[in-house]
Amino acid sequence: MNPAAGRGGARRKIAEVLDALARRRYPIEISETHSAEEFQSKVRAAAAGGCKTFIAMGGDGTLQLLVREVVGQGVRVGVIPAGGGNDFAAALGIREDVEQAVEVIVGGNCRAVDVVRVRSENGPDALYLGGGGMGLDAEAVRYASGKFLNWPGRLRYVASAVAALGGFSGIELTADFPGCQLPPIQKQVLLVAVLNTPTYGGGLRLAPDAQIDDGILEVVLLEMLRKREVLALLPRLLMTGELKTKRVERIHASKIRFSARAVTWFQGDGELLAESPVEIQVMPKALRMLAP
Repeated sequence: MNPAAGRGGARRKIAEVLDALARRRYPIEISETHSAEEFQSKVRAAAAGGCKTFIAMGGDGTLQLLVREVVGQGVRVGVIPAGGGNDFAAALGIREDVEQAVEVIVGGNCRAVDVVRVRSENGPDALYLGGGGMGLDAEAVRYASGKFLNWPGRLRYVASAVAALGGFSGIELTADFPGCQLPPIQKQVLLVAVLNTPTYGGGLRLAPDAQIDDGILEVVLLEMLRKREVLALLPRLLMTGELKTKRVERIHASKIRFSARAVTWFQGDGELLAESPVEIQVMPKALRMLAP
């Protein structure tokens, strides 16, 4: 459990979770952690001790931390959504409702889902589950984890993007798609997102057709817009999560390489993962998730 997730929502929900599990006579050990390093250390220790079922209680970032440590080990992973962004749980069909989330865990039904791997020249491989990208959204991550950390859900990410927009002039992007016939793309973009889930950023519906188990990623390129054009998109984005503009291009691929004229960060599930150039590749059905 990440007690800071969801503005402290995870900590407030823990009594309800324990009660729901006790009523179903489901044994569980709660491990509360206060840093990424402590979280990962405890997961490794539990795996070494033979634990076969791991539950992340928090948001997408908490779930990502867990998956980094256990992917490929044949264990079962569950989630009790309690964070600012719960997009992967939503894609699984798990609501922000403790009783339903616990019922899924106790039910024990597993679904094989895709994981996304990020490779760069400057560091180790990284993983994410739902949505990642470069450009304005990666710049916004700095604000989402700082100034707007305690703002709720989608509002947190939209406000962070507005704050990041002030000094942002776009990225000169080159994208190519190894292993398929898609031609390379070179253009200036406001952002490029690579999604395994229909939504990211707390419900921003950038890839409505994306599926978490089809071995395909949806690449969403938003052309560079003037500040006033971006601001005109925000009311609908904030109210419905939809991005309605003709300046969007969507591509389906299983592997993508990005480079940019200037060094640019790639984020995944709200965490800065690697600097460009990066290669993004789907790992088909690499994880067993407890699901409805």
